[in-house]
Amino acid sequence: MSLQCEIVTPDKQTFSQPVNAAVLPAHDGYIGILPGRAPLLVKLGAGGLAVDVAGGKRITFFIEGGIAQVKDDKITVLTNEALGAEELDADSARAELAEATARRISDDASFNERQRLIARANAKLSLAKH
Repeated sequence: MSLQCEIVTPDKQTFSQPVNAAVLPAHDGYIGILPGRAPLLVKLGAGGLAVDVAGGKRITFFIEGGIAQVKDDKITVLTNEALGAEELDADSARAELAEATARRISDDASFNERQRLIARANAKLSLAKH
């Protein structure tokens, strides 16, 4: 038994194939999805989205934000950005983290944006190391 997984960004459909399982970066932590899961609608955060495909292979994407719906053994992920882990570079992620950390904070909005950028850079760095 498998799930159909679709990952879609504003630019293109990044991924579409059957998977045995998936792990999604929800806004408040990671959530595992297996076939037969009850319907779910979840807000996504920044992090690694991993899918297990036939043959025991795991494919990982960096995603940032959006929503995911699980219904009738189909996972639909609508996200702002989806990059294959192989597209990530540790040096670029470190530079992005340094830039985010150096941002000045002047109010709550700038603090929240700085935290979002730090979380994004940390997620990229974590995935780029693998």
